[in-house]
Amino acid sequence: MLHATNQFAEAELVYRRALAIDENSFGPDHPNVARDLNNLSHLLHATNRFAEAEPLMRRALAIDENSFGLDHPNVARDLNNLGELLRETNRLAEAGPLMRRALAIGENSFGLNHPGVAIFLNNLGELLHATNRLAEAEPLMRRAVAINENSLGPDHPSVSIGLDNLGQLLRATNRLAEAEPLHRRALTIDENIFGPDHPDVAKDLYNLGTLLLDTNRLAEAEPLMRRALAILNDLEPRTGHRHPHRDVAARNYVMLLVTMGKSEAEVRAAIDELIGKLS
Repeated sequence: MLHATNQFAEAELVYRRALAIDENSFGPDHPNVARDLNNLSHLLHATNRFAEAEPLMRRALAIDENSFGLDHPNVARDLNNLGELLRETNRLAEAGPLMRRALAIGENSFGLNHPGVAIFLNNLGELLHATNRLAEAEPLMRRAVAINENSLGPDHPSVSIGLDNLGQLLRATNRLAEAEPLHRRALTIDENIFGPDHPDVAKDLYNLGTLLLDTNRLAEAEPLMRRALAILNDLEPRTGHRHPHRDVAARNYVMLLVTMGKSEAEVRAAIDELIGKLS
């Protein structure tokens, strides 16, 4: 609950305590310890402490493989989590086999139309996008959206993730008119589920704002990109860590203001109001 509501510092203390208790009670190689490692590594990942998260993910994977065998759903979860971290740290060649293995286990364990399979499809689709295999990525992303809409309903956060990923792919293939309604729908879903100040809302605002910028609708883009930057900046005092996308968002917002014809003094005042001097 603490993690889900963005209370990261409090959640971390709870996860670390649970891990210590289970290690002392069950030993270092128990499946409950793998669960605790997964919870803690997920939080570390979410707060961009990738170097801390990775060894915990690898340890959880080893425990689950030894406990359940190589084709267990828990192993698929661990492979997916580690693959995501490798993708985000630009180790794409390492991430691919893990994600494909996770998908195969998921389909064999749950069937082809399970929400768990949609997660693996989405993440593999993102990886294929990142490696410029867009034609391979698109059907996986569309399949993930369809599974989640049918299984979870049209307004579920998992649907939002799939819509955003598909929107980004459509933009990469210059289908901006198709991408825009997907980004708008993702934003609506996340605002309704998480509230106006969640990091996922910032991502949605930024993605929609940059699409509007790409289609030369600068006045529409400005309030979205400003709001996204404000959310990302306000995360730092809550998590103790600067969000890795904050500075990129700030620079793109500066570029937008300059493109809109704002003076240097106006740009400086706008940035200082939001985040102070850029470091």
